[in-house]
Amino acid sequence: MAQTETPGTEVVPRTRLRWWTELPLLLLVYGCYSAGRLLVRGDVDDAVDHGLALLRAEKLLHLNAEHPLNRLFTREPWLGIPADFWYASLHYLVTPAILIWLFRNRAEHYRRARAWLMTSTFIGLIGFTLVPTCPPRLLAANEGFVDTMAHYSSYGWWGGDASAPRGLGGMTNQYAAMPSLHVGWALWCGVMLWRHGGTRLTKVLAVLYPLGTALVVMGTANHYLLDALAGIAVMGVGHLLAPRVLRAVDLVRARLFKGFGAGGSPIVSGGCQTSAGERIPRQRESRPGTKAEPDPSPTDAGDGAPAPAR
Repeated sequence: MAQTETPGTEVVPRTRLRWWTELPLLLLVYGCYSAGRLLVRGDVDDAVDHGLALLRAEKLLHLNAEHPLNRLFTREPWLGIPADFWYASLHYLVTPAILIWLFRNRAEHYRRARAWLMTSTFIGLIGFTLVPTCPPRLLAANEGFVDTMAHYSSYGWWGGDASAPRGLGGMTNQYAAMPSLHVGWALWCGVMLWRHGGTRLTKVLAVLYPLGTALVVMGTANHYLLDALAGIAVMGVGHLLAPRVLRAVDLVRARLFKGFGAGGSPIVSGGCQTSAGERIPRQRESRPGTKAEPDPSPTDAGDGAPAPAR
């Protein structure tokens, strides 16, 4: 019995992951993130007000993790210098490394993980846009914070005004403290290592990396405790939205695939059915009990063969 597909239920073939399509996509997302930070700098006075408001909120909640950590990192170079290197480099290295590892070794989980990371990054960009926030290191000196990046700038490649390389600090948005995507991305890395690492070492790293990043961003006076908590919240929202984002992408792909397929020529034996009584052109109809014979042609008959009766 011939089977037909219900319209609208066609299955879109899953595209095989290719690095030459994934890399431009990831670079595009990171470029949007960086450009958004650069172009949407916000008003400095508003950013300072938002930073002070966070400090007041933490005081009301009896939270004060930044000051003791910052004093410790400033007083102890053996802690402060590695922390600055951690802050300035690891999120550029660890996050892409885990993406590549998932792509190569956990391909069945890669697409969902990528969608989660990208969705959360765009949510963070919205936060930078709507709530520009001055980090603790850029507040007035009477607030009690020391900019460890400037304090130890002679040990690293960064300048005194940002974690960017010397001379490029002015090209970054230094008022993008809320939320902390350093913490958010580190949490994503930890979850990926915990879920898919498979060894005791990866599970240990899954806990230490996000925890260490949270301590570093506060100890270097780049983020408040509430920034770190907001980074965790952003990743939570991104995790909830990622399946919907994937479904939306698949729906768009399905419509595009259907549109391209409608304009192409049908493929015989590709699931197409012929209606009753319909014959393919030049195909003779066979009756029960008779064998289909080829059409006689002048080339098939001999020179002395009589012509067929008309």
